[in-house]
Amino acid sequence: MYLALVLCEVVVSSALRDANGMLGLSLEQHQALTVLLGNGCVFALVMHFRNITYRSLFHDSPSSAKATLALIVPPVLLLVPALLLFMGYVQELLVRIAPLSAWEEQFFQRVGTNDIATVLAVCVLAPVLEEMLFRGIVLRGFLERYSRSTAIFGSAVLFGAVHLNMYQFLVGLVAGTILGWLYERTRSLIPCIALHGAYNSGTIVLTGLAQSTNGELSIEAILSMWTASLAAAACGAIALRRMLTNRSGQQLPEQRSP
Repeated sequence: MYLALVLCEVVVSSALRDANGMLGLSLEQHQALTVLLGNGCVFALVMHFRNITYRSLFHDSPSSAKATLALIVPPVLLLVPALLLFMGYVQELLVRIAPLSAWEEQFFQRVGTNDIATVLAVCVLAPVLEEMLFRGIVLRGFLERYSRSTAIFGSAVLFGAVHLNMYQFLVGLVAGTILGWLYERTRSLIPCIALHGAYNSGTIVLTGLAQSTNGELSIEAILSMWTASLAAAACGAIALRRMLTNRSGQQLPEQRSP
């Protein structure tokens, strides 16, 4: 399926390039449209042949979408600051061990820009489309065939590998495991998209902060950031564990039928 997605994006990219004289797209707009249209074509075909509706793809849980949004998303978002800090330091360590190539430097600089097209692609399109693919279709299929742990880890490995560099592979593996657990517990893409979008948005914010401060922060500021982030993550993890320890697919406690 991933091969079909790549091929579809290549075809769409070529078509947009040919039509660019009329459309006048920038590089960032061209890339965003390529991802959107390419993914849209593949998803439409896969969902048609697997007889999956968009409603069941996004939220296949007995609990209401409103309950999931109100109860699960807030503690999920509390995990983001600690995840950003932890993965940021891990990536920095990786870069010191294996410096970025020229192509990788250009890629990360382009992704880190804050123009509207890039922000929409990174913070909105990527979270929605990647969660539809890796949790809504890939993990969903894995859970039908393999054990819970094998399905979650396998989809996380694929999610990391699709980024095609070791720096994002590790992020994808860690984030994919958390996202896979969330989906298996809730059978909803709502908390997954929220976590994915918040993480991507946070990377752009931190990149801008690092550029404005030249990467120099006092020890007190760093300790305060870590303390607040770990405290928030602990609260979020405890809340999620209490709400999601029941069997996957069950309704949330507040929404159980009488």
